[in-house]
Amino acid sequence: MQQNIVHVALVVRDYDEAIEFYTRTLQFTLVEDTYQPEQDKRWVVVAPPGSTGTNLLLARASTPEQERAIGAQTGGRVFLFLRTDDFWRDYREMQSRGVRFVREPKQAPYGTVAVFEDLYGNRWDLLGPAPA
Repeated sequence: MQQNIVHVALVVRDYDEAIEFYTRTLQFTLVEDTYQPEQDKRWVVVAPPGSTGTNLLLARASTPEQERAIGAQTGGRVFLFLRTDDFWRDYREMQSRGVRFVREPKQAPYGTVAVFEDLYGNRWDLLGPAPA
């Protein structure tokens, strides 16, 4: 048996503002943006540059309960983990694009890590390679 996680749903306020942030600020690729008329919603998928693994499904909140979860899907814990092949390059680039880091970079046994927030306040780890 072989299985994998294809998409992780991220609840967003607005498709276009989320696409703007992920593609312009974080430099993700817009993989798909398809209107689904039977449900009056869009299927919006983004992926980090060079990624061949799990993608993000940007899912617009459609109920008050879902709206309350925007930016708080994990209750303030780090939600997503973005691994990079060059931590300092991406850290500086993200800072120059206005990404808000809430924990400064630190060295850990598994690599260099810093915590940032997306446009809604969801927390992410930016992870660089462990020292050789």
